[in-house]
Amino acid sequence: MAIMTLLFSLMVSLLLGAVPAFGHFSSGKRAVTTVILVRHAEKILEPGNPKPNPDPDLSPAGIARAQEILRMFGEAEITTIYATQYKRTQQTVKPLADKLGVAITQVVAKNSADIVSQIRAQHVGEVVFVAGHNTTVVEIINGLGGPKLPIIPETEYDNLYVLTIDSAGKADLVKMRYGSSVAVPASTPMTKP
Repeated sequence: MAIMTLLFSLMVSLLLGAVPAFGHFSSGKRAVTTVILVRHAEKILEPGNPKPNPDPDLSPAGIARAQEILRMFGEAEITTIYATQYKRTQQTVKPLADKLGVAITQVVAKNSADIVSQIRAQHVGEVVFVAGHNTTVVEIINGLGGPKLPIIPETEYDNLYVLTIDSAGKADLVKMRYGSSVAVPASTPMTKP
């Protein structure tokens, strides 16, 4: 398992390091934009609760997944981090934002088009990290010129997408998995560090 994690980390590092460099050197005016997208990490669920919490915290498994994001991308040249207004997306990227010293740009979850517009207008040639939801991640990918993907299943939190967009708008998508794919009971409350 450790070897697989190491190989995965190496692959992501090479991808993030090589893609922007290739874009800049292959054509003097070509800038490659790299967008890394994840669904928020595991949240606390309250099965059987007739009025579930609309804004739950991350579960212990979610906190561990947020730490995995930090481990994987803590040395990346990420310039911007987007997350929706919900605690679960904010908590998913907080360790990474703290390490990189990058403020989290909060966006409204229901308006994926705003994120797409901001990335296109303000972040050409940069590396951007987005934490969204099972519906919004695929909307953003498609809005940026990537393929139309199915909604992420409600039980999946380990999808990682790396979308590269060249200056002509051509988008290439790499889909990977990260962290544990084992489902952990979600009703476990979050423990404060």
